[in-house]
Formats: sequence, C-alpha cells, structure tokens
Amino acid sequence: MANRLTAGLRRLLPRSLLARSVLIILVPMLILQAVALQLFYGGHLDVISRRLTGGVAGDVAFVAELIRREPPEQHPWIFREAAWRLELGLAFEQGGQIQPGERRSSRSLLPLEEDLNNALGERVRARFDTDWQSDPRSIIIRVQLPDGVLHVEAPRKRLFTATLYLFVIWLVGSALLLSGVAVLFMKNQVRAIRRLAAAADAFGLGRDLGAIKPEGASEVRQAAAAFNRMRERIRRFVGQRTEMLAGISHDLRTPLTRMRLGITMLPRAAETEEDIAALTQDMEEMERMIAAYLTFARGEGTEQVRPADLVELVQDVAAKARRSGAAVEVASPASLALPLRPDAVRRSLANLIDNARRHAKRIAVAVDTVARTEPGGPGGVGADRDAHALWAQVTVDDDGPGIPAGEREDAFRPFSSGSPDGTGLGLAIARDIVRAHGGDILLEESPLGGLRARLRLPV
Repeated sequence: MANRLTAGLRRLLPRSLLARSVLIILVPMLILQAVALQLFYGGHLDVISRRLTGGVAGDVAFVAELIRREPPEQHPWIFREAAWRLELGLAFEQGGQIQPGERRSSRSLLPLEEDLNNALGERVRARFDTDWQSDPRSIIIRVQLPDGVLHVEAPRKRLFTATLYLFVIWLVGSALLLSGVAVLFMKNQVRAIRRLAAAADAFGLGRDLGAIKPEGASEVRQAAAAFNRMRERIRRFVGQRTEMLAGISHDLRTPLTRMRLGITMLPRAAETEEDIAALTQDMEEMERMIAAYLTFARGEGTEQVRPADLVELVQDVAAKARRSGAAVEVASPASLALPLRPDAVRRSLANLIDNARRHAKRIAVAVDTVARTEPGGPGGVGADRDAHALWAQVTVDDDGPGIPAGEREDAFRPFSSGSPDGTGLGLAIARDIVRAHGGDILLEESPLGGLRARLRLPV
C-alpha cells in the first residue's frame, strides 16, 4: 500500500528540475499563507465582522424603536437625522407585511451576512429580512413594525474595512512576487545545468563544441570545470592512443612488407608454386586482420560530425558490394539528411552488408524513418529525448542461415566470428560507430528467412 502511494505521488510530481525546484519554494510559502489566512478568518476578521455588523444592527434597531415610539409627525425628522448622522436611507411602508420566504443572500466568502443576521436578531427583536443582491452599493434591511414595514438601506462600506483589502493584496502580491523571483532564479540555475548536459551529450556523440563556460551556482560551476578537465583528458588520451596505434601499424606493416617482398623473390618451381600461393594468401589475411584490429581499437573519434545524406551513403556501399559480386537491392527515399560522421557510418554500413554477403546470396536494404516511440527501438538509447522525434532507420535483410535468438547479442562481441574467414570485429565496429552517434544496431529475424540488421540513428 505504501509503495503504491509513493508511486502515485511520484507520478504527480513534475519531471523537470525547474518545476520541482519552484515547487519546493512555493509549497511552503503557500502553506504559510494558508495558515495566515485561516488565522485571519478565524480571529481578526471574525472580530472585525462582528463589530461592524453589530454597529449597523444597533443603528437599525435604534431607528426602528424610535419609529415605533414616536408619532407619525416625527418620522420625517427621524429619517433626516438617520440619513445625516447614521448614513441610513429610510422608507416606511404603511400597513406592509414581510412575506415569509428565502432571503436574498450574497455569494461573498466573508462571514458578514451571517454575522449581520445574528446581530439583527439580537437587537431588533422583530421579524426582519435582508437583501444583499438588489443594490450593489447598499444592503436592504426590512423590519416588520406593528403598523407597517421599515425599509433601511445601509451602505456596504460600513461593513468592510480597508485592512481586509490590504491583507488580500499582501497575500496575492507576495505570492506573485515570490513566484516570479523563484522562477527567474531557478531558471538561471537550471539553464547552466542544461548547457552542461547538452555539452556532455554532444561530446559523447563525438561533437566537440569546445569548453563550456562555468556559470550558475558554485556547485554547477564546479561540475562544469570538472567536465572541461575531463574533456581535455579524454582528448589527450585519444590523441596519444591514435599516435601509438599509428606507430604500431607502421611497425607491423614493415616486416609484413619485407616478408611479401621475400616471397615474391623466391624461385618459382612447379613443386613450390602451391606453397608460395598459400603463403601469399596468409600474408593478405594477416594484413587484413591487422587493419581490422587497428580500426576497432582506434575508433572513429577523429572525424567531425557534419550534415550528410544517409541515402547516398547506403547507395555507395551497395554499389561497391555489387561490384564485389553481391546481389543487393536498395529501397529508399530520394534523400535523408542528418548530422553524422560520413566515413564512420559508411564503414558501419559496409560491415553490415559484408557480413550479410558472406552468409547469403540475396541482400535487401531499406532506408526509412520511424517514430522513437515505436516498439523495438534501441534499448536505453535516446529514451529520455523528445518522444515526437524520429529515427533514421536502415534495415539489411538476407536469406542466409541467420543467427539463433539467444546468440544474436553475442555476435556483437569483439572477436566473435561465426565464419572461418572473419575476424569477429565487423558487427562490433558497426555497433560501436552507431552508438557513438546516439543510435544502435539490433539483430532480428528477417522476412527473407535469414538475419535482419536494424540500424537506427537519431534524426
């Protein structure tokens, strides 16, 4: 029960830091003002209301008693004195009767009506009713006298005090002022956090936008400075690793070149031709494996992101595969532009198509866009982004033997090869490149009977 209640409260809370921060500031303030308002209504306002309504009720009772006791010729004098000294408008309906019925009450949130009725009941000692709606500036009170009905118009200002309006203005004004200050202050703080998050996300996707300017609170500035130091350390590490791998590549290729030259200069004979051909094939295999290992270790981080046409890249890779003897069909729109590293994505696509070419006779490639909310999207990638955005999707289907469902994820592990002529790095390199762009690659069962590789990139 407690867990369900906690989960329900979490769903009600806003998700953004700005909204939560403002809520933390405003909720205590609103609670404090609610307590103050309750104390005002229950204490100060109640006392003032009873005193003001008691004064009006006392004046009405006094005038009614004078009219009851004095002869009719004195009534005009009473009316004049009441209008001048008490600000009460009087009229007498000779022989009138108050008909029983509902009183025309007001819709005010203040306790004035009830207090006035109680005060009139205590002081007038006769049948009466009140009308709060006929005149917006006055309250009409009718009192039943022995020979008629006394009509009294009491100005509403006698029942209200300026402190009431000042109190309401203070409540509303302070709430608006504090809300505005809280929103502006927290907005500036959250803006710095958003910039830090955007810089970290862009750097993680290979888009180096440079060092960010520390701003905001001291903790946010400290986080921004730490991010800048981390960024420099990563760039230095990548640069050093690239230089080291370039040296390793040169050192490994030099003896391979000498060995190739030595094999070329060997004397040719019928009995050695087969051995020389086998050695040459082994040399080519070693060069290819070294190139694949270095490519996997080096990554594609040195290439900068720029707008490119994904459809054009797919068409280029498919054309090269056709020249190698593969039967590749491509279904795509005219163009699909998005920011990416073209050479890296081209390598990823080539690895996928080359993997399909080694195991199948027919390959079908399709390019389209899908909503990010569609089931089967990249797990955990881009899940917190705009749900209305799109994925650029490339599917590579083949009619080969496929991969069992339980072994598909293992196919992305480095050096995991399902064929004797592969290095086991093609799919690993392809996924590494795509994930560096914020997307992912999934393996599924193909409608052609073999394997489907689904590549998705954020648009």
